[in-house]
Amino acid sequence: MLAIVGVGNYVRGPGGNPSARRIVAILSAILAFEFEMGLFPAVLEEARSKGIDLSPKYIPAEVFDKRAVDKGQVVFHDISFVEASPRYDKKNKLAVSIELSDFSVYYTQGAAEAAIAALKEGKSEVICEQGQLYKISKNKEGVVNRERLTKHWTDWVDYWAVDFDYLQRKEIIKVPVGTGIGGVASLEGFEPPQGELKLPEFEERWTGGYIFENEWQSFRTRQSRVLDLTTAVHTYDRPGRYTVAVKVIDIFGNDTMTLVPVNVG
Repeated sequence: MLAIVGVGNYVRGPGGNPSARRIVAILSAILAFEFEMGLFPAVLEEARSKGIDLSPKYIPAEVFDKRAVDKGQVVFHDISFVEASPRYDKKNKLAVSIELSDFSVYYTQGAAEAAIAALKEGKSEVICEQGQLYKISKNKEGVVNRERLTKHWTDWVDYWAVDFDYLQRKEIIKVPVGTGIGGVASLEGFEPPQGELKLPEFEERWTGGYIFENEWQSFRTRQSRVLDLTTAVHTYDRPGRYTVAVKVIDIFGNDTMTLVPVNVG
């Protein structure tokens, strides 16, 4: 499901003529249950270059809960935010490393009040509220204790990886000639006449997305919970401008990606 809500800022034309108004900026909120992270960062960059500010927001599960809707507890949260920066090598002008410097989430899994009310005495439960994990426990006297589990932004990161030349690998697929990417060759009722069986011919199409190639990664294991926040040094073959893709997988298995431009040489 995808919904787009747009708001435009207008200015009047010469002489204050309202009929000659033109749009100078557009803000669009995009609502969806999930976003294709292999495609979405490039979409945001292209829209921004055309003066369109896209604000992607997740549709929460609470939209299906009538009680949450009636109480006004449904909140459309922004997608997770990733901040990464290039670190240039002072000795080698073609070398660079990437530092993961921030990661923010805005998850809320249900109403905390409802979880506390349903919690039995002597039991505990982990809930997510406003981008933080809490351990909620209730003792035998009914006293509720709340302990925050995520004390630093790195607590949310389970795995992160880097592609140092993301825009060089377009996602190409093969489809029958004359079809769309979805593979629909003809409309119902307008099928071509039946004749001798003919094998379809295929052509290559660019989907508009790019293929993420994992060139460096750091992840937590049961033996080691330490996460490297700076990549190994990567050296390019020639000077120029490159686009680095940084992908972060959080502790819930959701992935978020951002693009980082670098100039070397």
